[in-house]
Amino acid sequence: MSVQPKIKRITVPEIRARKGGEPVVCLTSYHAHTARFIDPYVDVILVGDSLGMVMYGMETTLGVTIDMMIAHGTAVMRGTDRALVVVDMPFGSYEESPEVAFRNAVRIIKETGCTAVKLEGGKRLAETIRYLNERGIPVMAHIGLTPQSIQTMGGFKTQGRVEEEWAAIEEDAAAIAGAGAFAVVLEGMAEPLAARITHQISIPTIGIGASAECDGQILVLEDMLGLSPKAPKFVKEFATLGAQIAGAAEAYAREVRARTFPAVENTYGMKKVK
Repeated sequence: MSVQPKIKRITVPEIRARKGGEPVVCLTSYHAHTARFIDPYVDVILVGDSLGMVMYGMETTLGVTIDMMIAHGTAVMRGTDRALVVVDMPFGSYEESPEVAFRNAVRIIKETGCTAVKLEGGKRLAETIRYLNERGIPVMAHIGLTPQSIQTMGGFKTQGRVEEEWAAIEEDAAAIAGAGAFAVVLEGMAEPLAARITHQISIPTIGIGASAECDGQILVLEDMLGLSPKAPKFVKEFATLGAQIAGAAEAYAREVRARTFPAVENTYGMKKVK
């Protein structure tokens, strides 16, 4: 009889079971050391394609590649042992067909060791979500403001500001829940609509710039830490690391220029050469 390894990480069924219960705590991370810091406190870590903008200075997420997502997803997995890790599928890696999405999702999961992938889109992707789910790939969905569709949306605009827009977004939510997504991110969505969807569907909603009635929240880690040049208005900064880093760099520069940094022998225990 084979020995079954003990599962330490939070699982997909555990997240799904949080619907209407204890809020799901989520943050993004793109590297091992930040993932290690947040792992004890969060339920889900998303390796988001937002890394293109946050880490690489891109204007949008559209230039992010599968190789980039795999590299950062692998790093995050190395830095964690508790949180459920979800990796974004980048633009162009899943829209063509369910079969293409499956092939790319399998590669991401095999090469990173993550638990699930995330796709942006509503009912147009229901067939793909169902296809992946039926083949053993857990999917987190993402509707509302979807950054990969920023060109057609005309910018980062709040969705559902007028009630005439609600029906289509509610249909998206119902479709992805029915297709088997285990949770859905509601981004940049008018509060009444996000609250309404949260009560309508059977899977947890993870808000970002949405409603406090969502079943959880996700933020970009760098926004929350005060590392972003311009964080969204809805983000509460829990630290001001950007200013601290700048201050530390300034202090270091002063020390170097004044030649007051430690001598080699004091740092490494080496003797002076006479």
